[in-house]
Amino acid sequence: MSDSGRTASAYHPDTYGGRVGELEHFLREAARDLRGPGEELDADPDAVSRFLHLPAVRVQQHMLTPARYAGGGDLLPSFVPAEASCAEWILAAEWLAYGDPGMTLASPGPALSTAVLRALADEAQRDWFFTKTADWPSWAFFALTEPGKGSAATELTTRLDAAPGGDGWVLTGEKMYIGNGAHARAGVVFCRRAPGPWGIEAVMVDTRDPGFHAETLPIIGLRGARISRLRFDGMYIPPERILGRDRPRSRRGLQGALQAMLWFRPSVAAFALGAGRAACDYVLEQRPALAGADRARIDGLADRIRRLRRLLHEVAAEIDAGSPNTFRVSGVKMRAAHLAEDATMLAARLLGPASLVEHPWLDKLYRDVRAFEFMEGTGNIHRRGVFQGLLRDDYLTPRDRDARPGRAVEGVM
Repeated sequence: MSDSGRTASAYHPDTYGGRVGELEHFLREAARDLRGPGEELDADPDAVSRFLHLPAVRVQQHMLTPARYAGGGDLLPSFVPAEASCAEWILAAEWLAYGDPGMTLASPGPALSTAVLRALADEAQRDWFFTKTADWPSWAFFALTEPGKGSAATELTTRLDAAPGGDGWVLTGEKMYIGNGAHARAGVVFCRRAPGPWGIEAVMVDTRDPGFHAETLPIIGLRGARISRLRFDGMYIPPERILGRDRPRSRRGLQGALQAMLWFRPSVAAFALGAGRAACDYVLEQRPALAGADRARIDGLADRIRRLRRLLHEVAAEIDAGSPNTFRVSGVKMRAAHLAEDATMLAARLLGPASLVEHPWLDKLYRDVRAFEFMEGTGNIHRRGVFQGLLRDDYLTPRDRDARPGRAVEGVM
């Protein structure tokens, strides 16, 4: 096909039918409203309050909240699901990030905490948490990472000690790099009650309780996420706020952290792929006559995004079916983060030496996508996961082996 006969986009999304097709069409249109607000948010992270009326800003809270607590029915069509599956959520995450990843992460909602609640909470605990986060607008946080420790769950130092008198618990410690932590209404905090991996607990906190302190950290990308540092100074935790308290120790705190990261790693990959697609399409909007080797580079990158997108949806389907392949999840997340960086670097090269000055939106996206490398585990951590899967012969599916013998599939190399 000649260049003049090509479409304006280097990427052609899969075509869905039925409810999912309607959902994708809605998300594609809603995401268009996020570009301008995203640039305002980059200058003022608290500007999200001016855009709460946008349907795209309501999506996260609605889709990550159990149906009986979900709101937004006045702005969202009926086919936008509450308590979405992993496959439905990554579809939303990709399109919203195509609009603007910063606005997506700035939007109200329960965020990663919803996966912990799904895995560990009883009915009373769900009521306590989601009645707080269902109010509009309300943010929640997921607090695992600590200063000097990162997200190494088994090295937590935040303590959960018995309260004086033996009724309840006292939370003491610090958390670092927590999205929307300084603006949240409630959150889930991982802490240590006893030595060893089974001594880890997940507790729900109300940020209005005494002993909670938070500050927003200065960052250069994804500024709307309002990354925060949290401190807990003897914060009282009632017994009923320990998630999974009636379960064996091996099936509560650490299990909740692992479930949350497994469920949300595909969505980080989706954010990255959506941002990468946006960079490719932006180049074609600015240089519609792009041809030759430069056009081949854009088309080649778009093809890599398309292939990884297919694998991402397979990984999400495996999670929804209850048979996740953690090694493939690691591979998809790692590759998606790299593709997003590749896309912005290619866009900057093709638009010229001064592109990041002449194109403020591209400069913002260039900064934003660097965060995906650090969200839900760095590339080195996921490389180890992929290596372990290949070593155990658990990474490739039978279809992969039959269709591509002797070749490295996208998501591995």
